[in-house]
Amino acid sequence: MSAGASRLSGLEPVRDGGSRYRLRDLFTPLDTLLVSGGDPRLALDVRDRVNGYGCSASPEPEIWNFASSTASTISQAAYDRAALAREELMHKCLFDEVEIAFDARCEDMRDELRDHLKLAARVDIVFSPSGTDSQLHALFLAGVLLGAPPVTIVVGADQTGTGTIHTARGHHFSSMTASGLAVRKDGAVAGLAGTTVALPLLGPGIAMRADSDAAVLDAIEATIAQGAPVLLQIMDASKLGWRAPSEACLDEIARRWPRKVQIVVDACQARLGRRRLRSYLDRGYLVLMSGSKFFGGPAFSGAVLVPKGLSRSLDRVERIPAGIFDYAGRCDWPMGWTALRSRFERRPNFGQWLRWEAALAEIGRYYAVPDAFRAKMLAELAAGIGSMIALSPSFRPVPTAIGTAGADDEEFAQATIFPFILLRDGKPVSIAETGAVHRALARDMSEAIGGSAADRQVAVRRCLVGQPVRLGLQDEAPQAALRLCVGARLVTEAWSPDMAQAQRNVQEILDRIAHVLVKIELLLDRGAVAAVPANSAFEV
Repeated sequence: MSAGASRLSGLEPVRDGGSRYRLRDLFTPLDTLLVSGGDPRLALDVRDRVNGYGCSASPEPEIWNFASSTASTISQAAYDRAALAREELMHKCLFDEVEIAFDARCEDMRDELRDHLKLAARVDIVFSPSGTDSQLHALFLAGVLLGAPPVTIVVGADQTGTGTIHTARGHHFSSMTASGLAVRKDGAVAGLAGTTVALPLLGPGIAMRADSDAAVLDAIEATIAQGAPVLLQIMDASKLGWRAPSEACLDEIARRWPRKVQIVVDACQARLGRRRLRSYLDRGYLVLMSGSKFFGGPAFSGAVLVPKGLSRSLDRVERIPAGIFDYAGRCDWPMGWTALRSRFERRPNFGQWLRWEAALAEIGRYYAVPDAFRAKMLAELAAGIGSMIALSPSFRPVPTAIGTAGADDEEFAQATIFPFILLRDGKPVSIAETGAVHRALARDMSEAIGGSAADRQVAVRRCLVGQPVRLGLQDEAPQAALRLCVGARLVTEAWSPDMAQAQRNVQEILDRIAHVLVKIELLLDRGAVAAVPANSAFEV
């Protein structure tokens, strides 16, 4: 591990009786462990003790969280689960080597995640420090399945994570890997580098392009005509809540190019019903997901879901690209992949593990809520938020329709991401000011806004919303949209078997959202954001 990584993680691996890590590493403060084992996006600001997304490593219940499209501050329940999991692992390490006890715990987490998502035991799970890391894992796996390095076609290249532009072509997405290796950002990952085709989703009028299916088919046809197999990364759902291509398009791909196209679903937002998730796996698709978006676990936690039919091929791989060893340890791969696992270093990633422990707490709590309440609440929030945004002269909503909803969408037949452009005198404000408003929302702005006692009471409240997304409109100046996001934690916190109380809880959430929108209006009206410092993680 490099010196830079040690400073980032707070951990220093050493050898002790054949074990790479000493038990004492688990006595590192929990807050430090939770931000270890990842790339620099996890690093906390020295002054504010938050990461680039405005989230701290410990619970801050006074902050209202409507930012699940990017990142949320860890909840108390998730924090408590991580603390308990650490204590339990410490106890087990008194009887087994750290790596053995850790490996067994990771396998238990796979079982738990499968159970929450109602997945068959034949579905395998590859854990990673982030959804971005999982994209590199998927590229490696797809190369094995296709028998040759693929060309990656990215659907929604303008609506996915900022690291995808690098990982889709097998390049480093940061200056440091989760394993602590210093690398050159956008430099080739040894043995994985290839080419990519980017297909944006944004069309005219800030709506999803109407020809996305045709663009996908044309790109696949052109690539295969050149003799290369295809890794097609489809979108469910994007930063703006969009899904593409259509199911009819996917059926056409299967008919025209069997065994020449491997599909991977970018479901890192986790805004899809469990039936739809299972249908993707039944089709033989790889699925990328995260516990740190809709589910509200701490940033970052990634996974690749792998259908069992593919797993048998993957465990027989003989040649492994050298660069993938910097992005995975033995415990990341399922125990059933014995041959593949044996090639990787026994390298427990305590931060990744604890973030997944926290995420599993949220996932379990969410699915413990009755199905009918989840669907009803999300529908009520969608109607209320949509109405509030539409009624304000300071906002222009961005369309959220993702196609005709079907039975497989379950509660996600309703939008859960609500993007909107900020207006002053009917015209969009600059990208810079949109970013400043986003940052100001997370701060006490009562002094800057001033005004009446009521205004100051609104301005003092700290809240997180989804980071701005750039909307690069043709022949127009680029704009950016903020996002109000409904996440799993809102559902679990509102649920009560007393329906009258549950309804009051839902109304309280809508009142909080109205409060957030009023604060934005005050920030725009008073010009109070000029002194808010910039943030390096700003998504646009």
